[in-house]
Amino acid sequence: MAVKIRLKRIGAKKNPYYRVVVADSRFPRDGRFIEEIGTYNPLTDPSEIKIDGEKAAQWIKNGAQPTETVKSLLKKTGVIQ
Repeated sequence: MAVKIRLKRIGAKKNPYYRVVVADSRFPRDGRFIEEIGTYNPLTDPSEIKIDGEKAAQWIKNGAQPTETVKSLLKKTGVIQ
């Protein structure tokens, strides 16, 4: 089972809002997930990023792979270097 930390889009049309979730890579982008660990709102200035650093670090330690976008968000919040 390949576990990924990725974004799940929940915003309206032309109004994106995302949840940062831990999910099996075989499921659809907006489908079933294991755990929600944060949110991301790209429309505010500056972008609003709320991620539970402890949960994210624990999942990464257990082998979950963040996507490129989530990896950059985690770097901005200081969870990973």
